[in-house]
Amino acid sequence: MFFDNWDGLLRTFVVGVLAYIAIVALIRVTGKRTLSKMNAFDFVVTVALGSTLATVLLSKDVALAEGVLGFCVLIGLQLIVAWTSVRSQFFKDLIKAEPTMLLHRGEFLHDALIDARVAPEEVMAAVRSSGFASLAQVEAVVLETDGSLSVVGPSSDGSTSALSDVPLPSKAAGLADLAS
Repeated sequence: MFFDNWDGLLRTFVVGVLAYIAIVALIRVTGKRTLSKMNAFDFVVTVALGSTLATVLLSKDVALAEGVLGFCVLIGLQLIVAWTSVRSQFFKDLIKAEPTMLLHRGEFLHDALIDARVAPEEVMAAVRSSGFASLAQVEAVVLETDGSLSVVGPSSDGSTSALSDVPLPSKAAGLADLAS
């Protein structure tokens, strides 16, 4: 249970070092985007790379060459998805989620919170961690496509250009029109 033989340990060590070198080399060749968290597909690739690495390390049934091929397939697919989404608006719309506004000008957007399955307390925690003491000080809180919460404070010139790609729910849009 605790120890089978030295061969298993030696295999794990040698394969671990070589697989590590292979994955680092592939990531260096393919660029920073390979391990980004810009969308759900990026996250899936990151998790799948880790799972593949663990399988190569611990399963005697999977050869190092098979694991390196698995790394190449995953990274290649991620590159194809990223390349295509940058060049095709249709494909981008198909695979990428939109950011969701959860709080606008200090007011919770309750329907958006429910749809996104985010509790108001989670939004308040994000506001606090961004250094704001009051929701009224916040222009918006956005649930980003990678699952993180962005807190946008008021700008000195009144501009909200950072929110231009975030759809404002219709109820909040009506509130914004009334406030203007």
